[in-house]
Amino acid sequence: MVLKLSTLKLKFPNKIPPWLNFPGRYFSLSYAATLRPKPETDTDPQSVDNYEEKIGFLKHNLHPGNLIRILDKTQDSNSALKIFKWAALQKSFNHTPDTYYHISLKLGLAGNVKEMDNFCLNLARDKCVGSREALASLVHTFVRHSRLNEAIRVLGNMTLCGLNPSVDVFNDLLCALVKKTDFQNVLFVYKEMVKGGIVPTVGTLNSLLEVLFKTNRVESGLNQFRRMNKKGCSPNVRTFEIVIKGLVLNNRVDDAVLILHEMLELKYQPDVCFYICIIPLFCQENRLEQGIQLFKQMRAANLVPNSVICRELVHCLCMNLHLDDAINILEEMIEIGEIPPLDSFVDVMNGFCEAKRYNEAMCFLENNCGNLVSPHKVLLEGCCKADNFFLGISLLEKMSERGIADCDCWNILLGWICENASIKKAYELLGRMIVRSVVPDCSTYAALVVGNCNLNKYEDALELFHYIWSKFWVLDSKCYSRLVEGLCRLKRIEEAVVVYYYMSKSKCPLEVATFNLLIEATCDAGKVDEAVKLRSLAYYSGTSCSSVTHITIMLAFLKSGRAKDVLVMFSQMVIGGCKVHAEVYCILIRSMCALNRFKDCALFCKLMINESLMPDSGTIHDLLSCLTNHSQLRLVSKDIDKIISGMDTLDSTMFNLLINGLWKEGCRREARNLLDLMLERGWVPDATTHTLFVGSNVEGVTSRGRPTYENSMDEDNVSNILAEALGK
Repeated sequence: MVLKLSTLKLKFPNKIPPWLNFPGRYFSLSYAATLRPKPETDTDPQSVDNYEEKIGFLKHNLHPGNLIRILDKTQDSNSALKIFKWAALQKSFNHTPDTYYHISLKLGLAGNVKEMDNFCLNLARDKCVGSREALASLVHTFVRHSRLNEAIRVLGNMTLCGLNPSVDVFNDLLCALVKKTDFQNVLFVYKEMVKGGIVPTVGTLNSLLEVLFKTNRVESGLNQFRRMNKKGCSPNVRTFEIVIKGLVLNNRVDDAVLILHEMLELKYQPDVCFYICIIPLFCQENRLEQGIQLFKQMRAANLVPNSVICRELVHCLCMNLHLDDAINILEEMIEIGEIPPLDSFVDVMNGFCEAKRYNEAMCFLENNCGNLVSPHKVLLEGCCKADNFFLGISLLEKMSERGIADCDCWNILLGWICENASIKKAYELLGRMIVRSVVPDCSTYAALVVGNCNLNKYEDALELFHYIWSKFWVLDSKCYSRLVEGLCRLKRIEEAVVVYYYMSKSKCPLEVATFNLLIEATCDAGKVDEAVKLRSLAYYSGTSCSSVTHITIMLAFLKSGRAKDVLVMFSQMVIGGCKVHAEVYCILIRSMCALNRFKDCALFCKLMINESLMPDSGTIHDLLSCLTNHSQLRLVSKDIDKIISGMDTLDSTMFNLLINGLWKEGCRREARNLLDLMLERGWVPDATTHTLFVGSNVEGVTSRGRPTYENSMDEDNVSNILAEALGK
C-alpha cells in the first residue's frame, strides 16, 4: 500500500492552522499613517521616563540602525512596540525588513503572538527587497530558541503570501519538530512545502521518516522509504539509520536486519554516528551476528568505537558466553587508549561464572581488575552459588590484602555460610572480619539471624534482632520473613508480632505467604482483634493483603461467635480489590445463618450459584436448616436443582429436610420431584416424609372416586413404595 500524505488527517481543517486566521486590516508599510501609539498612561512610571528618553534620542537620530539598537536595549516588549509604532508615524522614516525582524523577534519571544503575526504578515505581503531573508532568519532564530509555534506562524505567513522560503528553512523547522515528536505540525509544514512547489531533499524526507517511526506508523514509514526515489531523492546513511532504528524500536528486528543487508549490498559506507546508534540496538536485542558484523566493519574503517558500543557489545557477547571475543574487545579498547566501562568487566565475570570457568576468572581479575571491587564481588557471588567455599575464601583474602574487601564482600561469603554451613563457621568468619578492621553492618547481623533460624536457635536470633533494633536498622526481606515464619511455627506469636510491628513502622513489607502465616497463627491463638490490627498495619508498610488474609480473619470471627464482624471484614476485602472465592461466600452464608438473617442467606447463595460456585456440605446444611426453621425454603426453591446437581455430598438427611420443608411451605411439586430423585439414588425416606406423602395420596381422589396414584401406570405408587421401604 502506497502512503499518500493527503490521507493523513490534520487537526486543522483549513489551509493553515486556526492561529493564522488574521483580522481584516493588517499593519504594513503602506499603513504606517494609521498607526497611533498607546497613551503613555499605559506604562508604569519607571518605563515612561525611559520611553521619553529614547524617543527624545530618536527624534534627532532616527534611522534603522539606531532604531534597532534602541529596540534591542528595551526590555519591555510593550515599550518596544510603542517605539516601533512611533517611528512608523515619522514622515521622514520608513521601516526596513531588519526593523520588522527585530520587533517581531522581541514580540514572539515575549509571547505577544498577535502583534507578531500582524508584522510578519505585512512584511510578507509587501514583498519588499529583503523580506524573504528577514522572515527566513526569523524562523531560524525562533527554532534556535525552541519557540517552534512562533516559527510555524512565521512560516505560515510566508506561504500564505506566496513568499516561499528555501528548503533549508523548512528542513530546519522540521528537524526541530521531529525532536519534539510533533507529528501534526511536521505534516503541516511538509504539506506547506509541497503546496509551495518546494522540492524536498533527502534531509526533508529523513525528518518525515523519523517522525513516522517515532509515532509507531511503521508501515507508513516503510512506504515512504520505498518511494524516496520517486520523489527524486536517494536514501543516505542517515536514512538507513532512521529506518533500522525505527524498526528495532517497534519490535520489527527481522525487518531491520533485512534493511541492513540491503544497505550493505548497496555499498553504503556508514559513519561513526550510524555505528554508535545501531550497534547497541542490535546488541540489546541479542542480535550478536549483526552487532559483530558492524563492529568489524567499523574497525576496518579505522573508526574508534565509544564506550557505549563497547559496553553493549561486550554484554551481548558475555550473555552468549563468547568470553574470548569479549576480552579481545576490552583489550583492544585499552590499546587504543579508551577506558572500558566498569559494567563490561562485570559482564565478563558474570560470563565466566555462568560458564563455570573460575580459574580463568581469577586470572582475568589479576590481569585486568586489580583494584576494581565490582568484578571481584561478582566472582565471589559465583563461588558461593557454585558451593566453592575454599575458592571464595581465597578470593576474599586476596581482596583484603589489596584493601578492596569492604563489608559487602564479607557479607556475601558470610551469608552463604549461614545458609549452607554451620553457624560456628559464620562466627569464625565474623571474627576474621573484625580483625581486618571491617565493621559489621545490618546485613552482617541479618545473615547471622538467618543462620540461627535455620538451626532453630530462635533465642539467639531474637537477641541479634534486638541488637539490630537498638541500632535502628532494618532486616532485609529474606531475613524478616524467615524470622517471622519460624516464630509462628513455634507458636511464639508475641515475638513474631513484635518483629512485625517494628519492621512495619519502618515501612518494610512482609512477604504475602509469611504474612498470611502470621495472621493464621494469631487467629489460632484466639487473638482475632490483634490479627485485625496486623492487617491494618499492612497497608502502611506496603504488605499485600490477599483473599487468604481476609478469609482467615473472617473464619476466626465466625468461630468466636462474632458473625456481625464478618460483614465488616468482607467489606474491607471488597474495598481492597480481593477476589471473592467460594470459601468467602460459605463464610458469609454461615454468618447470616448465625444471625438468623435468612434473606441475606438466600441472597449470598444466589450470588454464589450465579458465579458457578457451589457451597460445601456444612454450609448447605446450615443454610437449609436456617431457611426451614423460618419456613423460607421458597427463597431458594429455584436454585435447589442446581445445588443438588452440583453436589455429590448431599445425603438422605438433607433430602428429607428439603422435602419436608418444601411440602410445609406449599411447594409440593418441588417436594415430589425431590422424593423421586431421592428414591432414584436408593435412599429410604424417613417416617416424617413417609407420613406426608401417604396421607396426601390417600386423601387425593379423582372425579371417578379412585385414588390418584391409580390414575396412570407410568406414575409410581408412592404409598406402596414407602410402605415397603418401611417394612410394612
